[in-house]
Amino acid sequence: MGILLITLASHASYAGGARQNRGSDPFFQISHAVADCPTPLGPFYTKKEWTTRVHYRVEDGNSCWWEGRCRLSNAYKYDHEIVEAVQRRLAFINRTTGWREHTALWLTLQRRFIIVQGCVSANFDKKKFLFELAKTADVQKVIDETTNNPKASTPPYRTLAHPDVLPPEPH
Repeated sequence: MGILLITLASHASYAGGARQNRGSDPFFQISHAVADCPTPLGPFYTKKEWTTRVHYRVEDGNSCWWEGRCRLSNAYKYDHEIVEAVQRRLAFINRTTGWREHTALWLTLQRRFIIVQGCVSANFDKKKFLFELAKTADVQKVIDETTNNPKASTPPYRTLAHPDVLPPEPH
C-alpha cells in the first residue's frame, strides 16, 4: 500500500506540476477487478486549491470537538486510525458482498468520512457494500463517487489523468 501512495503522489506532482497530498489524507486502492477504471485524483491539491480549502478544513475538523461529538480535538485525527479499522471491515464484508471480484475502488479518508471512488460492475450490489462499509468504527459518513461505466467521458470524480476536469454535478 505504501508503494501505491508514493507512486500516486509522484504521478500527481508530475501531472499537475505541484499537486501534493497536503493534508496527509489516507488514500489507497482496495480492488482492481474492473478494467480501464480511471484512477481518481484523490486528495492531491495544488497550492492554490489547498489555500482555498485550509480555512474550511480547520473549521470542519474542529467543529465536532467543540460540539462534543468527537473524543479527539480534530476530526482529521481519526483518519489514520480508521485506515486499520477499514481494512478489517473490508475483509469481513467481502464474504457477504464480494466487492473484490466486482470493483476497482480507491478510498480517501477525510475527517471521519470515507470517499469511495472508482468503478463497479453492473451487477454489483453497491448499496449493500456502502451500507456495510459505513459500519466501520468512528466513520461518520460514506460518500459514493463510483460508476459502472469506466468508459464514461467524465467519471463522478476528478482523475489523475485529467485533474482539472471537474465531474458532472450529482443529480
